[in-house]
Amino acid sequence: MTTGMDSRMFKEAGQAPNVVRGQLENNAVNVRRIGALLREMSPRAVVTCARGSSDHAATFAKYLIESHTKLLTTSFSPSMSSLYNAQTDMRGVVFLVISQSGKSPDLLASAENAKRNGACVIALCNSPASPLAQMSHHTIPLSAGPETSVAATKSYIASLSAIVHLVACWTSDQTLINSLMRAPDQLEQAWQLDWSAAVPALQRAINLFVVGRGYGLGVAQEAALKFKETCGLHAEAFSAAEVKHGPMALVGRGFPVLMLSQNDESRSGIEKLATDFVARGADVLVAGPRVTGSIPLPTISSHAVIEPLLMVQSFYRMIAALAPARGFDPDQPPHLNKVTETL
Repeated sequence: MTTGMDSRMFKEAGQAPNVVRGQLENNAVNVRRIGALLREMSPRAVVTCARGSSDHAATFAKYLIESHTKLLTTSFSPSMSSLYNAQTDMRGVVFLVISQSGKSPDLLASAENAKRNGACVIALCNSPASPLAQMSHHTIPLSAGPETSVAATKSYIASLSAIVHLVACWTSDQTLINSLMRAPDQLEQAWQLDWSAAVPALQRAINLFVVGRGYGLGVAQEAALKFKETCGLHAEAFSAAEVKHGPMALVGRGFPVLMLSQNDESRSGIEKLATDFVARGADVLVAGPRVTGSIPLPTISSHAVIEPLLMVQSFYRMIAALAPARGFDPDQPPHLNKVTETL
């Protein structure tokens, strides 16, 4: 069995800063061009389509696009195309497909149907020669390079950075562009942060909540998936607003909760919720704010849109150590393959 630091997952996650650095340089002209085309198109809505980690990136995209462009952004279920052959009216819609491999049959069917029904299809893909990239109107390469670990890491962060790049160029948000250009160096700093305090707290856990909100919700979803696939730990992701509607009843003494909070309008709610969880006797790990009685996880301060990228980078280092501590090999999750070809 691998140890945390010699796993492929660990090594590939550590490549994320250089991946983002190269991606921003290589995509600069292409993304500016697509941003200008979107301003000219003035779409009526954005529809995202993805599976797994890529769908968690799509959650991030929803919050970013809606907050910065004011356009309704919603998720499309690939089953509507691959199973039900629904011919949804997509005129005037941007159909944003996110895929590491660009080969999943259900995503291809969805993109083809969207294109046939009037959508402008934009693919964020790590394989520029893939069928998805070839059939889309526009492609933004993730430029993550080969990713052999079953658990996506650098390709997920590359998806987030590509989304930020697209929205920043689309809206001509120079502050966001400048912040994104600093992200590679900050990702290097985030990779060195010590989240090892989380390992003993989670080593014998059976269930876990991961809580975020707004721009951080997609990262909470990604963290919950990684707990399941690499550590055999049942984890559920919730918005800090939604966890109060029922799930909070499970949180009591010794129940572990990981809370991720970027520094924006959502932070005060996260802090209050974390304080409530601590009062219930829960084992609360908090990345972002300082909450008395919780286990603090260090973070890098940045633009609120960039901070989730930095937190998930620190998380990947921790999860690579947690997996072997729980008796799992992060490079060999049971019953999983790198490319999931859902029909």
